[in-house]
Amino acid sequence: MPLEIVTVPCLRDNYAFLGHDAESGATFLVDAPEAAPILAALAARDWSLSQVLITHHHADHVDGLAEILAQHDAEVIGAAADAARLPVLDRQVSEGDVLEIAGEPAHVIDVSGHTVGHIAFHFPESHAVFTADSLMALGCGRVFEGSMEQMWGSLSKLAALPPETIVYSGHEYTQANGRFALTIEPGNPDLLARVDAIAKARAANNPTVPSALSLELATNPFLRAAEPSVQQNLGMEGAEPSVVFAEIRTRKDRF
Repeated sequence: MPLEIVTVPCLRDNYAFLGHDAESGATFLVDAPEAAPILAALAARDWSLSQVLITHHHADHVDGLAEILAQHDAEVIGAAADAARLPVLDRQVSEGDVLEIAGEPAHVIDVSGHTVGHIAFHFPESHAVFTADSLMALGCGRVFEGSMEQMWGSLSKLAALPPETIVYSGHEYTQANGRFALTIEPGNPDLLARVDAIAKARAANNPTVPSALSLELATNPFLRAAEPSVQQNLGMEGAEPSVVFAEIRTRKDRF
């Protein structure tokens, strides 16, 4: 049975996620931006937290952890490569590690770029990947610590997952990302349709996260740097995709 996954809005535009296995009762949390809404979501379902999966060290992904742990005796899991900047970890993991979380295998993927040591967690049996600030809905995180080439490599790993994978990313940035995406591919019919759907969702105060990887592949400019149409629009026909990605990311930083 696939995991039950609950999206928990936090802070101004963050998301945390709860994953629950009904058979065992095990529940995990991905990132802890803010304690109160996460604790409320757990209490409303009478769930007890088993593990906390931390994707990276930024404050808006970890600041609620101490308060949550005061009420739930959960194992904290994060990247060995970034352990010095993360809250105290019970288990340190690296790319290629496969954990058993809530009765399923969870594959650790190094998605450095936004930060060095950022990781994602892929649950293939439930067709879910938790990407935080690496791959986002219609976007990707700013390259604060890694290189553009490194970030492109990280996104390429995620793009290679099965297209039916659902992407659980860390922020509600989708509408602004859509406006930028239209500057890169104004004639993309899938993108135009998605931007319209996003506007309707946000007008109704509905989240646009998670999203299907297949939709990201069809519309997210940061995954489409190898597409001839994107390269032509940028006047970069035949360029290496990592170079095209760097141009797109640089334009977004100025947008």
